[in-house]
Amino acid sequence: MQSGIATDPGADQRGYSTLTPRKARELLRIRRAEVEDEHGSLPADSSTWNDFAVRESGVRGSCKGVGMASAQSLSESDRRLVAAWAADCAERVLFLFESEAPDDDRPRDGIARARAFAAGTLDVSGEIRRRFVAGRASHAVTSPAAKAAAWAAGQAAGVAHMGAHALGAAAYAAKARQLSEPDDVAAAAEEIRWQIAQMSDQVRAALRSLPLLGQDDSGPLGSGLLASGALGAHIRVIQGALHESLP
Repeated sequence: MQSGIATDPGADQRGYSTLTPRKARELLRIRRAEVEDEHGSLPADSSTWNDFAVRESGVRGSCKGVGMASAQSLSESDRRLVAAWAADCAERVLFLFESEAPDDDRPRDGIARARAFAAGTLDVSGEIRRRFVAGRASHAVTSPAAKAAAWAAGQAAGVAHMGAHALGAAAYAAKARQLSEPDDVAAAAEEIRWQIAQMSDQVRAALRSLPLLGQDDSGPLGSGLLASGALGAHIRVIQGALHESLP
């Protein structure tokens, strides 16, 4: 049901924002807190940080109150398609979070809302407003695997905002799996193979239309968080498989 879900006046049905400067500052503040939690540090130069945060948030021109379409958004119909796949990826590792925080339902709720968005029972603007909730549950756990599982759920919930977050959900899920099985060097690769096998032809086509990692700075696939370390490696494997599957 959509009742009780506030709409975001700074979001439109295409999944990107036409933000006022005040709302843009608030979005950057929230994203800064999330990146600090995950990485422990930020660029010392404020202009460098602002550029990074804008890339990560998928908002272009927001500090001037101007919203611009991103190649990483996807159409609403494609976002609904890939949201279900992203939810599947995140749900596979949800137990890692819930084993540490069984009473915290934020990641599970985020995954359920991603599925409801995929089914068409939740609207875009309401989900854009709530997209950070599931990921913030990472504060409730201590192990890296459980934190990664929470972030996977957060990325799945973020697909309503930008389709590129579907790849983020898959990458965090693979990272969570590897962190939970440190003695199995193939754990992440096995998880990625499972993820790819779950893609329908329509999901493959939608994900294939996203820019390659690091080639577009208008969203989470830019030269920021998802492009680094294990997350970047996992996304490159997935995107490589998508493009190899072309006829």
